[in-house]
Amino acid sequence: MKRRSWGIPTRAYRYIGSEFTVSFFVSFAFFFFVFFVNQLLLLAEDILQKDVPFPAVARLVFYSLPSIIALSVPFSTLVGTLMAVGRLSADNEIVALRAGGFSLRRIFMPVLVLAVVLSGLSFVVNDILLPQGTLNFGRLYRELLYANPALELEPYSVKRYQEDTLVTGAVSPGLLEQFTILDTDGQGHRRVITAREARLIREGDPNTIGLELTDVVMHSAERGSDHNYSVAETMRYNILLEDITVALRSPGPREMSARDVHAAIEEKREDFLPRVESWRRDLALETSRLGILAMDHARGLHPAGTVSDAARETQRRVRQEPHDRSLQIYRLEYHKKFSIPFAALSFVFLAFPLGLFSRRSGRGVGFGIGLLIATMYWALLIGGQTFGSQRSDVSPALAMWLPNIFFFVAGIIAFVRRVRQ
Repeated sequence: MKRRSWGIPTRAYRYIGSEFTVSFFVSFAFFFFVFFVNQLLLLAEDILQKDVPFPAVARLVFYSLPSIIALSVPFSTLVGTLMAVGRLSADNEIVALRAGGFSLRRIFMPVLVLAVVLSGLSFVVNDILLPQGTLNFGRLYRELLYANPALELEPYSVKRYQEDTLVTGAVSPGLLEQFTILDTDGQGHRRVITAREARLIREGDPNTIGLELTDVVMHSAERGSDHNYSVAETMRYNILLEDITVALRSPGPREMSARDVHAAIEEKREDFLPRVESWRRDLALETSRLGILAMDHARGLHPAGTVSDAARETQRRVRQEPHDRSLQIYRLEYHKKFSIPFAALSFVFLAFPLGLFSRRSGRGVGFGIGLLIATMYWALLIGGQTFGSQRSDVSPALAMWLPNIFFFVAGIIAFVRRVRQ
């Protein structure tokens, strides 16, 4: 076998790498197809049935591809490693390589290098292409909404957006007929606005959608039996995009780059610190008061009930520790941006020794085991994210990295045991 002057078995490494690459692309095609079909079903429910032009739908699908790729790469690395190593093991090529002087560590090296490359690729797609795709998706969706209000406002339907309720009649491109709005005015009084028709207009603020109402009748109810009525030929009414649809809101932490999420975390943390400092001061004062009362009680100056009341108040202060759920979610998403792409590294450490046991079944069993591990990983990740978002005392880093750590440790144990056999 040819070797370079510094002793690297290039031919063997290329062979192992090519076997892994083939299995990876087969797995990637599977996961990409699954996530892609899921995205198509979501678009079919919200967009395709609303007579949106096919080129626009194709662009929306294209802008959704980064999120599909970012999720497909780590799982494809897992399944690809199991399939490749399983095939080499089933054909006794692992045995032949070891007989030729290759240790399992050297056989594992090309797989590990490719996993590092794929992890970096997944991170780039998730951190750069995904935010751009999300922004372009929202921009195109906004244009489609102006041209076809039925995307969000279906004909003869009632929809509630936070404090507003919209009732629509017939809907045609750019026009809503027999349109009714139920909302609250500036004084907190409920009011009903009816219009013969409403047209969507572009506002200067990209975060709002403007409605130009025609032949307007407005009715508001004040205290008691007071009712106000007013009419107008035209009226301008603005609705926040974030109230209309999630697809048009400002990008959340999942759609932002890691740098932007980190900057948002620092900003939220600075806004949150005064609340924490105030709570700590109140708790310190309450604790000092409890200590003084306890000392006075020991001298017979205060009854036991007074000390008990103070102790309960102190416990109440402790339970009232401030918690910024938004800050916690941003921290979870920040660590998630790294944990998912680099899960590929944890996966290969586990998949390599597991693939060595597939001596007869080859790729088939490796594919099935990979799907099972991928499902377990996703369940652990979602469980950690849900638990972490509900509990302020849960470390976001631990919640998002625990699945990676679990599979990495399991892989190291399995790898060491396999080497010793």
